Amino acid sequence: MCHKDRFLKLGDLEFHIISDGHVHLDGGAMFGVVPRPLWEKKSPPDARNRITLSMNCLLIRAAGKRILVETGAGAKMDQKLREIYGLDGPSLIQSLQKYDLRPEDIDIVINTHLHFDHCGGNTRMERDKVVPVFPNARYFVQREEFTHAMHPNERDHASYLRENYQPIESAGMFSLLDGDTEIVPGVEVVVAPGHTAHMQCMKLTGGGQTAFCFADLVPTTAHLPLPWIMGYDLYPMTTLENKKRWIPQVVKEGWLALFVHDPRVPAAYLRERDGKLEAEPVQVD
Repeated sequence: MCHKDRFLKLGDLEFHIISDGHVHLDGGAMFGVVPRPLWEKKSPPDARNRITLSMNCLLIRAAGKRILVETGAGAKMDQKLREIYGLDGPSLIQSLQKYDLRPEDIDIVINTHLHFDHCGGNTRMERDKVVPVFPNARYFVQREEFTHAMHPNERDHASYLRENYQPIESAGMFSLLDGDTEIVPGVEVVVAPGHTAHMQCMKLTGGGQTAFCFADLVPTTAHLPLPWIMGYDLYPMTTLENKKRWIPQVVKEGWLALFVHDPRVPAAYLRERDGKLEAEPVQVD
């Protein structure tokens, strides 16, 4: 695994971890049934019980395409909501500028699911209209995730904001997927439900190497222990099943693990030592 010059290479595929800043969410909700005295050692909360989470996105160059995985929360929220969620830090557009890229340069956008902190940057305000941020891109998400996002239930409606994805559908820019799919050679989505019924993780392969983005199955390294499951997860027992499936495979195969919400360790190799799982950070920026 080459990780020099601010990027990671898997054969001909290369990727960067870039940021749409931070979001601050309730620590109790982020760790579910885990008692605060345990989780606060790993993620110290602020005075409002919120912990700092990154909105890490992937910028991938593969098969002649420029691909974004996740778009963060974006810039459309009003000041009240931005304060509630503690949105701060660099925007995704600013992060792209570091690589001399404009929104027009992106060919493909992949949303692991359609919660606001993963797809808010899909769209932007243009005067009084919401329009796609990446005008030349195809946007990919699971079909059933989109269906649910258009008709969320009482428990999760606050996470689904139509302005983040309905304009994409109206513009005919969505490619809706039905299960595991190779988007381009070396870039594959794999459905891993639990957090939502149809969330997808990312598997990147090339040069005999693999990187696996857990999305919200394992949002931070603190969530690696099997019972450390978010209160936000709609199907926690399904999350547990998928953690039991994917974490051991990442360890056994020596894959690089990518974490979309970890503010300190966005990428790491997972090692078992004395019966415990440890994350060995990899510097990517």
